[in-house]
Amino acid sequence: MDNQTPPSPDKIMQIGSGFWPAKILLTAVEFELFTHLAREGKMPAKAIRALLSLKCTDRHLYDFLDALHVLGFLQRDGFWDAAQYSNSPDAEAFLDKQKPTYMGGILEMFNNRLYGFWHKLGEGLKTGLAQNEVAGGEDPLFVTLYKDPERLQGFVSAMTGIQIGNFMALAEKFDFSPYKTFLDAGGSAGVLSIMVAKHNPDMTCTTLDMQQVEDIAVKTIDKFGAANKVKAVSGDFFSEPLPKADVIAMGNILHDWNEENKLLLLRKAYDALPEGGAFIAIEAVIDNDRKQNLFGLMMSLNMLIETADGFDYTFADFDKWAKQTGFKKTALLPLTGPSSAAIAYK
Repeated sequence: MDNQTPPSPDKIMQIGSGFWPAKILLTAVEFELFTHLAREGKMPAKAIRALLSLKCTDRHLYDFLDALHVLGFLQRDGFWDAAQYSNSPDAEAFLDKQKPTYMGGILEMFNNRLYGFWHKLGEGLKTGLAQNEVAGGEDPLFVTLYKDPERLQGFVSAMTGIQIGNFMALAEKFDFSPYKTFLDAGGSAGVLSIMVAKHNPDMTCTTLDMQQVEDIAVKTIDKFGAANKVKAVSGDFFSEPLPKADVIAMGNILHDWNEENKLLLLRKAYDALPEGGAFIAIEAVIDNDRKQNLFGLMMSLNMLIETADGFDYTFADFDKWAKQTGFKKTALLPLTGPSSAAIAYK
């Protein structure tokens, strides 16, 4: 007897309408709804309407809030006019702008930039060209960012947001005990260095990024009270050697570039490490069979949108590049969700 499950349109509709729940969440982040609820506690729908200055009907107000409840971002006590809404534990932890664990920066970037650019994925696949600001005649992304402090701050917040859970996990899971110095190359706001210093008090940590980012990192380090253990320095890791350190990390850096530049960055890390030192790439490393890590595959397509020739990679790819560079061995450390730390030891 054939027990094969009959065809169903359910998954087709779920994926095809996937932009609906995404836009509901992104809109709530745009409204800072979760930040307001973290401050106010439970609130009825009409109080939320007044707080956010919404002009929609009662019906659509409840549709919006109840959809967030069904999606797992809001808790609801009561029903309809008697309902009281509050943050779910995940939203409370990661979507309140006043908390250091806020990851909404990446969601803000999804909403403000990538939501529109992904409309042109087909064009990117047809042409092989980036489909971000460059397609509209603007300068490349990083040139544009370094000219505009407000946009740069938004980008830095986004990069922190997408990696904050992984930074926390790496600081706790990786064995830093054999090492004394840590460098985060392309460290943005410096949060990874802060997390490593917090969980490993014997480590001296440095976050390195372009000069335009250094002020943001210094302010973040001061905010966390970590100035005695973490320093921010500026530099260009393509045109200059990396500072020496026992452990060198790059979070969401390698995937920005083509294979030639990935190998160049690995060589720079190798040259800056002592014998026995470790290089760590924190990314959505794709499973070797390319069957499971959908987020990693989608992130790689996002690199097409953003950079044209950047791409995400499997651990087998990383292992090949590391061995080609001269590293002795590699390991893969799962972090949060679809992300891992690909580690190469010198």
